[in-house]
Amino acid sequence: MITMNCSRGGRRYGIFSGALWGLDTVVLAIALTMAPFLDFGQSALAGAVLHDVGCALVLLVYMGVRGRLADTWRALGTRSGRSVVLAALLGGPIGMSGYLIAIDNIGPGLTAIISTFYPAVGTFLAFLLLKERMRPRQILALLVALGAIVITGWSATSDPVEGGNAVLGVVAALACVVGWGSEAVILAWGMRDDLVDNETALQIRETTSGLVYLLVVAPIAGVFGFTLHAVPTLGTGVVALAALAGTASYLFYYKAISAIGASRGMALNISYSAWAIIFALLLQKTVPSPVQIVCCAVILVGTVLAATPDWGELLPRKGRKADLATVPGAGQV
Repeated sequence: MITMNCSRGGRRYGIFSGALWGLDTVVLAIALTMAPFLDFGQSALAGAVLHDVGCALVLLVYMGVRGRLADTWRALGTRSGRSVVLAALLGGPIGMSGYLIAIDNIGPGLTAIISTFYPAVGTFLAFLLLKERMRPRQILALLVALGAIVITGWSATSDPVEGGNAVLGVVAALACVVGWGSEAVILAWGMRDDLVDNETALQIRETTSGLVYLLVVAPIAGVFGFTLHAVPTLGTGVVALAALAGTASYLFYYKAISAIGASRGMALNISYSAWAIIFALLLQKTVPSPVQIVCCAVILVGTVLAATPDWGELLPRKGRKADLATVPGAGQV
């Protein structure tokens, strides 16, 4: 019963992580249409810098209020804690920078299609390194959800970027896939240490990412001055709201990875592409096409099925006898 309850809780965490990241995506997109980002050529990168720095500050306050800053410092002294630093570099500056470079060179539609496959890479790495297992029907459900995301991205694909380097764009998108996919696996390994729980892991991750963005990526990319200039503006205030949603999303995502494993946590997290459509309708009045509505439903159902070893758990049958047997390697707790 403990395993089943943990599985259900882990699924809820994963669903919340996807929903909040969808909200984060839409709010950040709104911020980038405001001054001073609107007229700046590298607004996406500047927004990413402010976003991750904002997440780091939110977590600093959150952990400070809870009296847990010392826990994070102790975790950094462990091998597992240092592995989270590596995960932060892979998922943040490397993965996200690759994502932004790809957008600049091949456009947002194709970038979204390619980057969608990070859970497939992560699932394979989790199988090799963490011995996590997913049933064939879970893998099929994941592939169906990924297919729906690809169709959604394809329907939104814009014209090729003028002056873009297609080869660089594809390589950057693949770097994003590897970075995001490996991040979850390394985190899952690191959080096996009792000293590195999901909250300390997240603070290490966001602090590392925020500092590298601010002190390394922003100066190299030439957006450091603009980023500082943008801080006291309404646009940055909206970015801060996105960072709040993003921090909450990461908290739930890390809880999901800790509870049900990297493979299933990632499967639920990619539902953000469907939630983004829903929040875009609510906040931006962007009406989705019939194809996007169907794909949205397929994504939400497919990701839940991919994260559930026993699909019978999802049936609301009274008196149903719970299957207490755990699935070997499938995010056991």
